[in-house]
Amino acid sequence: MSRQDPSVQDVVERLIADGIDIVRVGYTDLLGTERARDVLVERLPSVMEHGLSFCRAIYHTTPMGDTVEVAGGLDAGLPDICVRPDLSTLAPVPWETGVASCLGDAFEPDGAEPCPEAPREVLRRAIARLSELDLDPVTGPELEYYLCEPDASSPSGWRRYGDAPGNVYTAGRKGDPEGHLLRTLRHLRDLRLGVTMGNHEFGGGQFEINLDHSAALDAADRAFRFKSAVQEIARGDGLLATFMAKPFNDEGGSGFHVHLSCLDGDGRNVFQGEGPDGLSETAHQAIAGVLEHAPALAALFNPTINSYKRFGPDTLAPWLIDWGLDNRSAMVRIPPERGAASRLEVRLGDASANPYLGIAGLLAAVYLGIRDKLACPPPLEGYGYDTAKAPVLPGDLPTALDALAADTALVEVLGEPFVSAFLTYKRDEVARFGRHVTDWEFREYSYHL
Repeated sequence: MSRQDPSVQDVVERLIADGIDIVRVGYTDLLGTERARDVLVERLPSVMEHGLSFCRAIYHTTPMGDTVEVAGGLDAGLPDICVRPDLSTLAPVPWETGVASCLGDAFEPDGAEPCPEAPREVLRRAIARLSELDLDPVTGPELEYYLCEPDASSPSGWRRYGDAPGNVYTAGRKGDPEGHLLRTLRHLRDLRLGVTMGNHEFGGGQFEINLDHSAALDAADRAFRFKSAVQEIARGDGLLATFMAKPFNDEGGSGFHVHLSCLDGDGRNVFQGEGPDGLSETAHQAIAGVLEHAPALAALFNPTINSYKRFGPDTLAPWLIDWGLDNRSAMVRIPPERGAASRLEVRLGDASANPYLGIAGLLAAVYLGIRDKLACPPPLEGYGYDTAKAPVLPGDLPTALDALAADTALVEVLGEPFVSAFLTYKRDEVARFGRHVTDWEFREYSYHL
């Protein structure tokens, strides 16, 4: 876009008229952490023309700030990527006076080709493959998180906010004594993220905020920005909002559920059908694709060492590779609505997942199921978690990573350069954890051994 492009000048003039003098341009790394730069509004035309340079190794940086040796980073001398703002995502930041934010797209240094490991680009590739079948995916993310307050007496320095038993699916001051949820909902609404409602979730200090459904890329954009925004709002209150899969031994984990339907060229939901369960053959093929590729999907939907501590019998988190009609003990639940509202609810993910990568993997599996006309097994009857009824999901991150590496069909859809980078990054995480002495080990062994 030219420096003199009148559309950029119009944006700048509108921002200045609205009292905005800073534009925050953010994008996601492999982990799902927002990386960003604040740009003075008068410099926006130049940034639109030339982009923002970031070190490519930021994609491969751990939460502790170490750079993992992924091809194209350290080995290539730490080259740049070029991040260009996507002004269609521009919105004022309600809790930062004079600031608006937008997403950025990552390109190779010449600005011509997208970075293959950029999560937003990985999702675009999966959407493009579904479009080959004349299908447009619609997704609705659901995310849970824990809110914590400082506690100097705790080993972690934090305790659960408003922690009290039995505040399951409540609203108001019982489980939210400082009104955090109300403030957050209002801020997220004003950030134009399409939030609809929220409540105290099952665990002490746990909350859920729902996002409206929309086209898959837009839904992933909003889920990514939602997570960053919730964390920023909490920091402003001196609190910690964590989307860690299972932060506490004595409480359940936090999920990332994705509702999915697909529309044809006429805008008709192709999952609706006239059969005994009200679903089309295409819907059954989509379900079969998710089940077929579930072990590999676990690596994207459950991407940390901690993720697999959320799984297990009677957790309301998936443990087996199965599906059911309005059955929350299944990995894929079919909600009771039918007709135009027919959809899959994929319950595999935990809240630590990168929304772009989880949704990209899901769409890739659905594409393969429909393309290959896979046959769907019978739905789960009754309460799940019976290993005699269905195979077990990977029980740890190394097993899930191996499953992703072995799933050549899924790798082809997602892109081998991305998958290679992701596997290298995550296997480094596994190796680092294997060398780390935990509190559990010291408590278990130190006195008697």
